[in-house]
Order: sequence, then C-alpha cells, then structure tokens
Amino acid sequence: MILAGDMGGTKCNLALFSEKNGKLEVVFRERFASKEFAQFDWIIREFSRRAAPHLKDNKIRAAGFGVAGPVINNRVHTTNLPWVVDANILAQELGVGASTIVLVNDLGGTGYSLEHLAPEDLCVLNVGKRVEGASRALLAAGTGLGEGILFWNGTRYKVVPSEGGHSDFAPRTDQQIELLKFMRHRYPQVSWELILSGRGFRTIHEFLAPSVKHPIFEDPDADPAPFITKSGLDKSCPVCVETLDLWTAVYGAEAGNLALKVWALGGVYIAGGIAVKILPKMKDGTFLNAFEDKWYFGSVLADVPVSVVLNESAPLIGVAYEAFDTVK
Repeated sequence: MILAGDMGGTKCNLALFSEKNGKLEVVFRERFASKEFAQFDWIIREFSRRAAPHLKDNKIRAAGFGVAGPVINNRVHTTNLPWVVDANILAQELGVGASTIVLVNDLGGTGYSLEHLAPEDLCVLNVGKRVEGASRALLAAGTGLGEGILFWNGTRYKVVPSEGGHSDFAPRTDQQIELLKFMRHRYPQVSWELILSGRGFRTIHEFLAPSVKHPIFEDPDADPAPFITKSGLDKSCPVCVETLDLWTAVYGAEAGNLALKVWALGGVYIAGGIAVKILPKMKDGTFLNAFEDKWYFGSVLADVPVSVVLNESAPLIGVAYEAFDTVK
C-alpha cells in the first residue's frame, strides 16, 4: 500500500493506493480541515485509525506528501499553517524507512501527476504546438498561488519547486496600476498571491467598488470568494462580473510571464481549485488574451499549449507515484 497526502492551507486530502501491474488505484481516502489540527502528525494518526479496515493484512510501504511550503532537507515549515512536517518523524509514525518518505512542494504533486492523467482530466484552452522535451510551466491558484517548472531530464519530467507566487505583482494596464496603488496601502509587499488566490476576489471587489458591500462581507469568518465568483459567472452582480474579469486577466498575464521565464514550449498547466470553479470564465478568452499579450512574443505564446487540470486528485496521484518509485 502507498499513502499519499495533499496538504493545503484549507484542507488535507489523504488516500491509500494499491498497486496492480504498475498502476495505482485509490482504495480509501479522507479529507480533513487543516486548521482543526495543531500538527500534521495528528492527521496521520487519525487517518491511520480510519484506514485500518482497508489495510487488512497489508502494510504501508511508502508515503508521499505534497506540502504547501518550501522543502528543505526533507522538512517543511508550512506557509499558511503553523506546522513543521519532517520526513524522519513521519517515517517513525508510519513504521517505514525514511528513504521511502517523499516530501515535495504541494504543486510538485500535481506536476508529477501530469504523465498519469487521462485526457478527460484536462480541459484544453489552447491546443498550440507542443515541443517534445521542452520545459513546462505549472500554476495553481487556491488558498495561495503555487508556481512550478517541469524540465525533461532525458528520461522523464522532473519538477522544480518555486515560490514565484510571492514575487512582486507587475501591473500591465492603467487599471492594474491603480490596483497596485490601492493594495500598497494595505500590504508592505504586493505579491501575485495576494491577488491570485481566494482572498484576492474581495480585494479586487473593494478596489472596484468600495461602496458595494454584500452581506457576506459582514461575517469575519466567511469566505466571500465563492459568492463573488458565482455572482460573476451568473452576472447577478455587475461588480462581481468586473471582479472576475480582472482577476482572470491578471491570472493569464502571470501565466504568460512564467511561460516566458521558463520557455515553456512543452505546455502550461493551470491547476488549483479556483480555475475549475470558474472554468467558463477561463474558457471565454480573457485568460488567453492576457496570456498572449507580450508584444514581440505574443506569437510565440500563441503556440504554447495551455490546459486546465480538472482532476482534483492530481496532487495525490503525483505524490503516490513518486512514493511508489522508492519501493519498485
């Protein structure tokens, strides 16, 4: 059995995989609210208790985890949670060797899944002209903004982690320049993540129309992003429509930036929960127009394949296969 985990700032998904003829299949999975646990080890213990009937006489042979934060010496200080995830501690908890514990940046799990996804797991925004063996770029907006690079090592694609979501936001229109000025009054640094994440929807809404306040804004514990995106998609609120449009354009622009920086002629992949929830908006041209709006390089980016990852289990699939590789 292989244990896989996808640990984000909002939720943790864990699953047991069984192997048959080199293919992994889910036999049991659970979702936990991240903030309900003071340590990740406690989630592992609770999952192990619930998974016991499914293990039967089998043992966990290896485990892989995608963690929201930079992996340094097999340890991660999570970005949006007060956790330290340590491969050695997890090995003791699971009764396996430390060499069979794989820790990757949370986006790395999605990156490693790409070779294992079915065609129906992807929504193609731009067919483009893929260059075999060329680098790929990966972005995922959700609780935060993840960015990653995939390079071909002669045998397979390897994921290079990045914290590019925390780099400085670069406005490209007069309106976005005003958005930057607006946000500078709130934050010491305006990063891409502050906009291209769930929290960014309310920020943009307040920038566009400070006097328009929805009832959900009054609840300090509520997340207004689902309301804003839904109202933007069904066009029930003009400000929400404009908010969704601006957010999607900014997302497309940063995807184009990353594609240029890593020369992603092998394709750009958009993951994370938000893109799937606003898929009609992702497909209406707003994203691609901003993606390709790079002056002399617009024609180059027009040939870059762009796809949205639809399979929410992609991060689990990716880390499960990486863990499986340690015991083949």
